[in-house]
Formats: sequence, C-alpha cells, structure tokens
Amino acid sequence: MENEIFNLNNKIYSNNNNILLSIIQELQQTINDSKENITIKRLSDIIIKMNNMINENKKNTELIRNDISKLYEQMNKQFNELKINNNNTILNNQEIKYNFDHNNESNKRVKYIGQVLNGVPEGKGIMYWKNGERYEGEWKNDTKDGKGIYYWNNGNRYEGEFKNGNSEGKGIYYWNDGNRYEGEWKNDKRDGKGIYYWNDGNRYEGDFKNDKPEGKGIYYWNNGTRYEGDFKHGKREGKGIMYYSNGDREMGDYSNDNQIGKHVILTRDGNTEEKYY
Repeated sequence: MENEIFNLNNKIYSNNNNILLSIIQELQQTINDSKENITIKRLSDIIIKMNNMINENKKNTELIRNDISKLYEQMNKQFNELKINNNNTILNNQEIKYNFDHNNESNKRVKYIGQVLNGVPEGKGIMYWKNGERYEGEWKNDTKDGKGIYYWNNGNRYEGEFKNGNSEGKGIYYWNDGNRYEGEWKNDKRDGKGIYYWNDGNRYEGDFKNDKPEGKGIYYWNNGTRYEGDFKHGKREGKGIMYYSNGDREMGDYSNDNQIGKHVILTRDGNTEEKYY
C-alpha cells in the first residue's frame, strides 16, 4: 500500500481538478479495502479534509496542489509509523473494539490493544473482557499463544506459557488466598512436575496429572513432618514413607490417603516396631 500512496503522490502535481478527484476516489477505495479500522478512521479524516479543500479552492489549483501534498505527507508518515501494507505485516499499537451481538466466546471481549495481523490479535497485546478479566502477552491468530499473564476478576492470576489459548508449558498460578503452584501445565491443567504451596506453609513437590498430585511426590507439613511416596488423584496411594518431626520413620502402604496393612516404624533411638492398620 505504501508504494501505491507514493505513486498517487506523484499525480498530485497536476493542475486538473478531475485528476485530483480521481486520486481521492482511488485512495478512498484503498481505504475501503483495508481491514484495519483505526487506520480507516485516520485516513478518512484526511479524505474529508481533501474533499473540503477542493470544494473551497476550485479556482486556485496551486493552493490545492500544495495543501494536498502536505496532507499526503502526513498520511505517508502515519502509514510508516503503523507499517501498513498489503503483505501481511504486523501492525503496532492497534485497537480492536468488540460488540456483544454474537452468541460465542468473543462476545465477552471488550477491546484489544496491541499488535494485529489481518484484523486479529497477533504478536504482543492486551485483551480486556467484559467481566473485568484481562490477558497481557503473546497472541497467535487471535488466540493466547506464547508467554503471558492472565488476570481473573477475583484476584487470581497465571503467569507463564500458553498454547492454543490454554495454559501449557511452564507457569505459576497465584490464588487470591496466598496459595500458588509453580510447574508444568497441559491443556489448562497442572500436569507434569511442579510444586504446590499452601498459605499455611504446607507444600507438595512432585508429579501432577489432571490438576492433582499423581505419581511420585513429597508432601511437607508445616510442623516438619513429610511423606515421600506414591500419589493418585491427589491422595497418598501405594507405597510411601512418613518422616515425623520427632525423628521417627514409618514405612508401608497407603490407600485413599490412609495407612493400610503392615507398617514398619523405625524410631529415632534405633528401635523397630510393627503396626497394623
């Protein structure tokens, strides 16, 4: 589009008003073909000024020529700042406003400010939702993709990696009550290696699956006691060892977070005891 504008600029230096009008019509068609709403508005303002100038100065073609040339320079500067052309260039500092007339997910959006490609978010930008939530980060084809931060209206937030609109990769989720999770995500759920911190000082380090501890892990209580072993669906399940704050150790099987069967207890003074559940 920039090349078209420069070519049009050469036509300005004609004394024929009909040529000037044809330039305006051609430029207006270029604007109509553009998908960038904010650019259309800016250039439309220039078109109005150009039309008014021609109507007010029909007898003074020299004045028309000089003033319209200045307007074209202004327009070219705006084009250069926004890097607008017809070759799928990402546009900077764009604003997209959304309405709520459609029954789909996008009707919850209020506005987007950032980089745009072909009329949709692409690159870095901020999306605002009607309920007060927002996302600041990277976009790909109108979808959260890359690194970013999502803020919920209740004070929770997620900082980390996104893929296809979901939390995926490494990230940290902060709850408004002081709890947090640091680790791996898959399809918007805690999945892989991670650490969950409770606001009372307890924590879990280990494997996660489908948002819950599952696999091998360690649970630490704030009193110094810890459990090392197997987890399933967020509970102790399988074999594990309890390390008590007094120095004792208890080894055995667990089911649904409870001890089962025979357990061997090694006391801090070196004695061995057996206990059945």
